[in-house]
Amino acid sequence: MTAIKVFVGDRLELIDHYGRQPAELTVLASDPRAVAMATPDSAATVLRRLVPGQDENGYAAARIVSLLAEHGIDQQDSRAALLFGPDSAAGSRVSFDVDGDAVVLVAVPASPMSLVSEEPNPPSEVWVEVRRADPRRAEVQELPAPLAEPLFDMRIDAATASSYEVRAGQFIQIIDVAGQQCSDFLAFDARALGDGSEFGLDATTTRTIGGGAYPQPGLSGKFFDSRARPLVEVVRDTVGRHDTFALACTAKYYADMGYLGHVNCTDNFNATLDRFGVAPRQGWPALNLFYNTAFDAQHQLISDEPWSRPGDYVLFRASTDLVCASSACPDDIDPSNAWMPTDIHVRVYDSTRRFSVAVGHRLTPDSQPVLTKPTAFASRTGALTTNFAEYRGYWLPTSFDNYGPHEEYWACRERVAVMDLSALRKFEVLGPDAEALLQAGLTRNIRKLSRGQVVYSAMCNDTGGVIDDCTVLRLGDNNFRVVGGDPYDGIWLRTQAERLGLHQVWIKDSSDHMHNIAVQGPSSRDLLADLIWSPPGQPALRDLGWFRFLIGRLGGPEGAPVLVSRTGYSGELGYEVWVHPDDAEALWDRVWDAGRAYGLAPLGLEALELLRVESGLVAAGNEFDEQTDPFEAGIGFTVPLKTKADDFVGRAALIERKAHPQRTLVGLRLAGNEVAAHGDCVHIGRSQVGVVTSGVRSPILNANIALCRIAVQHAEPGTAVEVGKLDGHRKRIAATVTTFPFYDPDKTRPRS
Repeated sequence: MTAIKVFVGDRLELIDHYGRQPAELTVLASDPRAVAMATPDSAATVLRRLVPGQDENGYAAARIVSLLAEHGIDQQDSRAALLFGPDSAAGSRVSFDVDGDAVVLVAVPASPMSLVSEEPNPPSEVWVEVRRADPRRAEVQELPAPLAEPLFDMRIDAATASSYEVRAGQFIQIIDVAGQQCSDFLAFDARALGDGSEFGLDATTTRTIGGGAYPQPGLSGKFFDSRARPLVEVVRDTVGRHDTFALACTAKYYADMGYLGHVNCTDNFNATLDRFGVAPRQGWPALNLFYNTAFDAQHQLISDEPWSRPGDYVLFRASTDLVCASSACPDDIDPSNAWMPTDIHVRVYDSTRRFSVAVGHRLTPDSQPVLTKPTAFASRTGALTTNFAEYRGYWLPTSFDNYGPHEEYWACRERVAVMDLSALRKFEVLGPDAEALLQAGLTRNIRKLSRGQVVYSAMCNDTGGVIDDCTVLRLGDNNFRVVGGDPYDGIWLRTQAERLGLHQVWIKDSSDHMHNIAVQGPSSRDLLADLIWSPPGQPALRDLGWFRFLIGRLGGPEGAPVLVSRTGYSGELGYEVWVHPDDAEALWDRVWDAGRAYGLAPLGLEALELLRVESGLVAAGNEFDEQTDPFEAGIGFTVPLKTKADDFVGRAALIERKAHPQRTLVGLRLAGNEVAAHGDCVHIGRSQVGVVTSGVRSPILNANIALCRIAVQHAEPGTAVEVGKLDGHRKRIAATVTTFPFYDPDKTRPRS
């Protein structure tokens, strides 16, 4: 639910962007006719269920409930105009004229998606557009709801700085009020400062310990002083890219630009820190929050307008008692603050509060940030390891305590392993035009796909570049599920539906309603056979064919619904088991308990990388991107130009590219034990002829191997090349071109 102020003459429009999503509109106004035609005709179900509380959602709910009280409305009797419905088309719109000032509450009722439904309909967003009658109306920029009860709130006016004290364990939330506003952050060890010693954030120490070119708020770890003692650590960052650890702006910078006497952050810091006995400086090294910077190819520090939007924030946790200072940067002579300095807001929360660790992702520039999520298996994997990585919006284990990547790897090759793959994006593609859309949008011949079958495909742009690779499951004549790695896949499919005029198709994101584990290895069939019950009309698990799936139950006919596909990313016999998040823990526990007899081990991302490179399986950002075609990426088999007569996006370009190939994917075997890395150059003599896309030290082959995109003139197996390190010339590693997959090239193991 969201609350929006509207004024006389405005026009309010609600958009069911993805289709089949009801919405509830409640108007709070002194005049019940303030929003024309918004007649309340049903119970406001979402509004009635809101429960104020002490957590983040509870605070947001409390603000809306208070609005009801201000307008004399009993929450449990609240009513709404019900909009859209189970058959509304994607992009459906409803418009309202505003005849009086009001607050409108827009809610989206939802229920869990059923895995066994013939037409699954996961809940989706409704968009709200307000066209102001007076676009110049001055509106107060509302802050995001507090994350908890603040210990204090402090506004830092534009072009000023303020200092404040924070105790160990407390949380500091620094909020960009209006967006695109740089805020420099300083922190000092308070106890040391009281003893007359200044130990503040130190760029060199932090860079060295963190191992990055510069710190990146967004879970790069802790930030240290010159004694290598941590002062703060990042808990959340809704921007994800903005820090250089450079100097806060100085008087010298403005003077050198011809702006003598310009107010600056350094002088502001000197003034506000004086009360703590901090000596003034000519320039303060700081965390430069909400400041869009980077190092270019020539290693020059560059900057442009910030990425941050109104309400974006960084949440720190104090590692010790601190004296802090924050600024609202006054720079108005370059793009650092989008040419218009604005305010910064600081909130501090008690150390007893608990906040999820997350970074923010925006699928499109105007999207709201989505914070990193734990998967439904997090309680189980989190009990086995603290080694997690942020992977496309989810936390996934990289390796497991008391196992390690190599033991996890060997368990998969020799016995059986289980891995959380819930970060995959799932999209339900439904309706009479679903097959036509996928036939036109994907490279594979979807018309040949049978019910219960899975096919691996590429999704290309009009130049033949690979947007993503994906698997497609056919659940019915008009029901498909597309599983990919990129959350943008759904937007791209909707764009194609609009382009082609296919109005009877719905693309609904079901990623949050289907989480999955991969059970991979020679014993995977035996392990799962006794756990998965198949109803009549579905194959038994032992009989399930390669790239087929079944819909069954966990443990018996009364168990949780599951979808099991005979697919994987390991090069071994294996399955993926898909379940609603509510049933995820039960699934993990059953697999984990049954797996003891088979030597089951958990599998993390590091071990998966060994498995997939040995098996010649490609990864986005490594083997392909939007400038790499499927032939260059090593998945040319997904482009059946001879047998698929129908046109599809990129077909003409791919015909041309196949006829005149320039690069292809090959394997490399390297001399010695040094591992090749993604991006390493590959040479014959002085000339670069290729680039390493992925490299590992193969445990089973006892060899250093790599995948390499290379000029077709040098792709013949047996060709001698060199992998360049350092500058590509000073250090070379001898290598030989070979075919791939390196392991089980005929795929006899996953087919077995």
